[in-house]
Amino acid sequence: MFRILLRRAGAVLAVFVLVSCADEAPPEVNVDAVQTVEPRPEIYADFTLTADLGEFTDNQREMIGLLIDASVIMDDLFWRQAYGDDYKTWLESLGVGDTRHFAEMNYGPWDRLDDENPFIDGIGPKPLGANFYPADMSKEEFEQAYLPGKAGLYSLVRRDQTGALILVPYHVAYADELREVAGILHQAAALAESAQFATYLKLRAAALVSDDFQTSDLYWMDVKDNEIDVVIGPIETYEDRLFGYRAAYESYVLIKDLAWSDRLSRYADFLPDLQKGLPVPDAYKWETPGTDSDLNAYDVVYYAGHSNAGSKTIAINLPNDEEVQLLKGTRRLQLKNAMQAKFDKILEPIADVLVDDSQRQHIKFDAFFANIMFHEVAHGLGIKNTIDGSATVRESLLDVASSMEEGKADILGLYMINELHDAGELGDVDIRDYYVTFMAGIFRSTRFGASSAHGKANMVRFNFFEEKGAFVRDAESGKYRVDFDAMQIAMTELSRLLLTLQGDGDYEGALELMNTKGVIGAQLQADLDRLTEANIPVDIKFQQGISELGL
Repeated sequence: MFRILLRRAGAVLAVFVLVSCADEAPPEVNVDAVQTVEPRPEIYADFTLTADLGEFTDNQREMIGLLIDASVIMDDLFWRQAYGDDYKTWLESLGVGDTRHFAEMNYGPWDRLDDENPFIDGIGPKPLGANFYPADMSKEEFEQAYLPGKAGLYSLVRRDQTGALILVPYHVAYADELREVAGILHQAAALAESAQFATYLKLRAAALVSDDFQTSDLYWMDVKDNEIDVVIGPIETYEDRLFGYRAAYESYVLIKDLAWSDRLSRYADFLPDLQKGLPVPDAYKWETPGTDSDLNAYDVVYYAGHSNAGSKTIAINLPNDEEVQLLKGTRRLQLKNAMQAKFDKILEPIADVLVDDSQRQHIKFDAFFANIMFHEVAHGLGIKNTIDGSATVRESLLDVASSMEEGKADILGLYMINELHDAGELGDVDIRDYYVTFMAGIFRSTRFGASSAHGKANMVRFNFFEEKGAFVRDAESGKYRVDFDAMQIAMTELSRLLLTLQGDGDYEGALELMNTKGVIGAQLQADLDRLTEANIPVDIKFQQGISELGL
């Protein structure tokens, strides 16, 4: 998970009138000509989110319930951003059955794991800008507009009564709901046994009603003594596929796994040395990662909003504010119970079908956990600003920035494992476990589809690795075998390519990479179809809430 914060000059926004051509509306879409797919709720495996709360006090248990209440409101706000304010009426019109069930999982009538194809007749394609922008606004109109703050994270683009575009800050558009959330967070703060966490909850409440999140982000980096945590607010920008500007609401309620966290705590200390060793010239690694980064394992007990839509997040790397990252680093939260669910229900069955029998024994949960964990840590590597100092990487790469960043984190995560293993920092482990499990993970994430930044990044990596001979497919068995030496070479070359494109702010080069290698070829598609035929889930859906936790 990653998103660079854009300039905060536009964080507190007034209403501005657009000065632009008004005759560039997008062409009419013949919805009857748009391919409609079938609802497929069966691609999600059920998993119940629980945690052992037996040693928690009554206040702690009540606080968890309040954090879930606040998360439910985040879920409502994400629905409105992803689909529209009338989503409840629309859901009711679907009645009961698979279609409504699938719509609830996708937060709308588009299949998030099938390139956002509609699964209801007459719907048409999903707007690239979701509900962040007017439906009749073209990309060119927005780009040509004089609209100060238009690239801000926390505003909706709307039209006034004259048809001119205006910006409406989130804290204005959703004022009533955000005040309610803030009140709930204050109630939770009164019950918190950690004074630091109580202060954080109050700061986050203030941030939600002002759209100024940096103070709470900075403070959160120093909150270390709390067993209960919450990630809440407008965070990731993946839902805005038009520009990648607007952040979507989401929430996670978390219980820290103290034993696992103790095992992980030391790895973030290696970031500065790993940055120096990246396989690129010094100009592409001149920034120094924050040394106060935090690495912990959690059981997640509630997902809401963007985090609960389509493919479920199993690790978090926050805050996204690049100023906070350079000052303090980030916190990497590994969601261990959700990760175990994906390993048991998805990755191991995929390996049974697609991994060569001679390497099947290398599929290990510890390797899966490490690959994902170091993916999140690797977001801290590379640079946040282009080497010429003209802009952030995010600003330069626009709509392909997320896919490039996810691809970088994936490949540099494997690079980190390789480096730490060679330095003897991973203990007595077989490096082949990480490589084979990494390859199986490519098949898992590729199934998320091209509309997912993670899915797109995996398509690029699969095609790059295939071109470099990093794996071999046996034509008779239809299974894949890793060539460990070739994969190490391919890992280094792809790391260099992605870091260079980011550092140069090379939008055209990044777009060409995504367009040429971010595609699923016929053979890969046939193999992915075999997974579907074997009834292997694509992702998981959660049974979650107060009752599941026994509160």
